[in-house]
Amino acid sequence: MTDPELIRRAEAAGIAHHYRDWRGEEVAVSDETITAILAALGDAPDAPRASDAVSTPSAPSAPSAAGVSSEAGEVSVIGTGDPGAGGRTAPAPAGRSWGFAVQLYSLRSRSSWGHGDLRDLAELAAWSGRDLGAGFVLINPLHAAEPLPPVSPSPYLPMTRRFTSPLYLRIEDVPEYQQLTEEQHEHIEELAAPLRARNATSDLIERDEVWLAKRAALEIIYRIPLSTRRRASFRRFREREGSDLQHWAAWCALAEIHGPDWRCWPDEARNLRSAGKVTAGTQPCAAVSFHAWLQWLADEQLASAQRAALAAGMAVGIIHDLAVGAHPGGADAWTYQDKIVRGMSVGAPPDGFNQLGQDWGQPPWHPGRLAAAGYRPLAGLFEAALRHAGGLRVDHVMGLMRLWWVPRGMTPDRGAYVRYDHEATVGALANEAARAGALAIGEDLGTVDPWIREYLAQRGILGTSMLWFAREPDGTPLRLEHWRRHCMATVGTHDLPPVTAFLTGEQVTVRARLGLLKQPEDTERSNAELMLSRWRDTLVAEGLIQPGDRPGHAEFTVALYAYLAKTPAELISVSLADAVGDRRAQNLPGTSNEYPNWRIPLCDSGGRAVLLEGLPGLPLVRAVARAAAGLPPGPEPGG
Repeated sequence: MTDPELIRRAEAAGIAHHYRDWRGEEVAVSDETITAILAALGDAPDAPRASDAVSTPSAPSAPSAAGVSSEAGEVSVIGTGDPGAGGRTAPAPAGRSWGFAVQLYSLRSRSSWGHGDLRDLAELAAWSGRDLGAGFVLINPLHAAEPLPPVSPSPYLPMTRRFTSPLYLRIEDVPEYQQLTEEQHEHIEELAAPLRARNATSDLIERDEVWLAKRAALEIIYRIPLSTRRRASFRRFREREGSDLQHWAAWCALAEIHGPDWRCWPDEARNLRSAGKVTAGTQPCAAVSFHAWLQWLADEQLASAQRAALAAGMAVGIIHDLAVGAHPGGADAWTYQDKIVRGMSVGAPPDGFNQLGQDWGQPPWHPGRLAAAGYRPLAGLFEAALRHAGGLRVDHVMGLMRLWWVPRGMTPDRGAYVRYDHEATVGALANEAARAGALAIGEDLGTVDPWIREYLAQRGILGTSMLWFAREPDGTPLRLEHWRRHCMATVGTHDLPPVTAFLTGEQVTVRARLGLLKQPEDTERSNAELMLSRWRDTLVAEGLIQPGDRPGHAEFTVALYAYLAKTPAELISVSLADAVGDRRAQNLPGTSNEYPNWRIPLCDSGGRAVLLEGLPGLPLVRAVARAAAGLPPGPEPGG
């Protein structure tokens, strides 16, 4: 970029006109990208900023209170750079612990309806806490999708981040289920039976079928009158959730009539202020109450899962996951249409694994308008996510400080970083975590300036360190003493294949077949083998595998988690897919219909379905658990 005036305008708007990529090389942002982002920002109202630090991404400034004007004209202090000056830090872990990370939909039991549910979560937590000594279970976002099929499969592109998908409800755990007639019970069993039969297969998860069956059952249960006590509980829930619940339920009612993209609705429905009138008719009004009732049931079952985890002796319990954003046509975008930026979507620049960059299809918050709202929409998300949780993982936590904006019509590699007031946004997270007495974990992988991790640590936000990307400057595996303590350590993530696929080379084969490589396949395979060779050498040096061995997937998986246990990391996250020897990635960034993202059930290395009840009998699961706990091979913990 050579235009000084464009540079000045970009800096004034918080747009970075250059950045360093994953190789450490400086990349200039094009004039076209800067111009598109400036146009999308428009004439936003000026809002007070916590400090001028956000205009200098190399380091944060001296601490200062984040006073921002609220919509009511009051000043809300969301955060501060100095905990001693009035801001709060998120709680630190009480001690070191490990736990399973699971895509909950993929974990079926004999009783679930072809899709993992909140009872499955409670039982996984109870078993792993009681029998294996696990301290937590980390799950995917449970955010709600469309109210009618087709149901979007991605947990990271929901219709709302504020409420829970009723797909995760265990029908039989709804109290009113016990009041059904024998004929109604038989009808619901007929709905459930074919879905339960699929649990024993490796067939892809069919959310549409699951939701059609569950919704039919829930509509039957909904007609059962509530007891006086239950009616009072529902009323209190609605009062507590207030306008957020009313907006979500109204969006669902309107989506059932006009479709799940509010941008295509009639004018009177698109306008949030007139939506109350639009949903005042008999049918829409009944639908609003039904969708509010579903959220009440989900809230009860979420609370039950956390109670089960803590009762089993878990130090933390359930760690929930918050997606980066929501669908541009969904309820959140409808509710906050004056606070998001249209014509832009968020994503990530190219990195070593996702070499084309990523476009997640989600509109970003408008920095100025979010500030003018007192950051209350963001703080409300954190508060709700932490209500029945021992911790919250914030996906792509750097997005609280800067987000990669991709202008409509451009490829992901042509985006630019746009800055947010980090003291206010991170302060909101730290404050809500402190209020809930829960851990806050930031997924800070990828291209991250050092000051970002330092600032997050100052506010008590744990980082994330991933083994596959943890390297010394010369490319060798990161030495044990160089790992962070204040982090959750993992081998991989939901966006990477399990260990077995790395060991067999399938992770290269699949990406090559789908056209996701920017370099020749032979080069990619050579690089992958070099990485595995270096890890084998490191594991030999630590005494975790024998010299000269080419370990199979089970031995190699156990050794990698034993290596994590030797790091100083406070939390060790064990992928349940790794622990059963699964081969398929849950998600391949850069694909949609080309790969069955978010639809793969938990299976072993032979492609056979693994159910919740089968986990205790799998030697690899217990061996990995011992390794993550830092225990030598032998009898299972607690056994």
